[in-house]
Amino acid sequence: MNSIELRKIIGIFLTFGIMSVAQVGWAQQPEVASQTQARDIPAKKVPVPTTLSPELTRVVAEPIPAIPTLKTSDQWRQAQKSLDTARTELTMKLAASTGAKIEEIQIAGVRCHRVTPAEISKGFENRLLVHVHGGAFVLGGGLAGAMEAVLVSNATGCVSLSIDYRMPPDHPFPAALDDVVNVWKELTKSHSAKTMALYGTSAGGGLVLSTIHKLKQGSIPLPAAIFAGTPVSDMTKTGDSYYTNSEICNGLGRYEGFLEDAFRIYAGAQDMHSPLLSPIYGDTAGFPPTLLISGTRDLFLSNTVRMHRKLRESNIPCDLHVYEAQSHADYLKAFDARESKDAMREIREFFDKHLEHQ
Repeated sequence: MNSIELRKIIGIFLTFGIMSVAQVGWAQQPEVASQTQARDIPAKKVPVPTTLSPELTRVVAEPIPAIPTLKTSDQWRQAQKSLDTARTELTMKLAASTGAKIEEIQIAGVRCHRVTPAEISKGFENRLLVHVHGGAFVLGGGLAGAMEAVLVSNATGCVSLSIDYRMPPDHPFPAALDDVVNVWKELTKSHSAKTMALYGTSAGGGLVLSTIHKLKQGSIPLPAAIFAGTPVSDMTKTGDSYYTNSEICNGLGRYEGFLEDAFRIYAGAQDMHSPLLSPIYGDTAGFPPTLLISGTRDLFLSNTVRMHRKLRESNIPCDLHVYEAQSHADYLKAFDARESKDAMREIREFFDKHLEHQ
């Protein structure tokens, strides 16, 4: 073999990889691995990238939180009270620091929190953003669930209405979905759906997507746009990142344990493949323009990516933003980071683009 032939072979390796060489006959094609065959990964350390803002770096470096196993209804209620107390305090501090006003109101018999930012942006005076809080379907009751609404209202300069939907253990599926749908139906009596958006993160993002399925079933006017941040689009352990980002995502840790238990107590005896629980399995034709956000360490990265492709297959205008090194909903936890401010800017511009002026 002369030097010219050797350079050609090296070039093929560099350009196309080893499989290209096999395909042209210079190596034997290996047998296709079984679809059920798992890949063993050796133990390794995953450092915090050096490219992040100081605020995000601190969040990415945090350990996975330890959440005890909860079995009884009383244990779930105690956990809700403990975890939601801390989030309520954070919501109030954020409201005070941004000048937002939070008012508790009732809509269609459902408790909601109306969040009015310190300043309404030009063009957003007659628009309304309807918020569905996260918390694995079991956390975020009361003011604890309005934190994201404060952040988004401050970033957009638009009023948000945060829905304080019913939750397990006392109110499993479909109570939460029914509350969101009923509030939305009531709002469409006094607001044009073309001037409203529906948004939420995590379980809230999943409920937003499931709500669209429910609204379509009832031929109810759809929002002009939706934002589903790192959504629970599939409750089952199906997506790739449920495995690849397990123990990497410090927001959720892993599927097994608290997360799986929360999904099960919410779903009850229902099949988790139902589109009203796992919206990835529903018909996405006719969905509103959708914004999706996730991160490279997010346990729900595949939930988000799969939903994006499903919507694009239905020719729905859909933007996907995946942020470096972020775990589940880090754009809310590191809310003062430049990366989070960038995410809020994307949300504002997306809503401004798709919501009509009245």
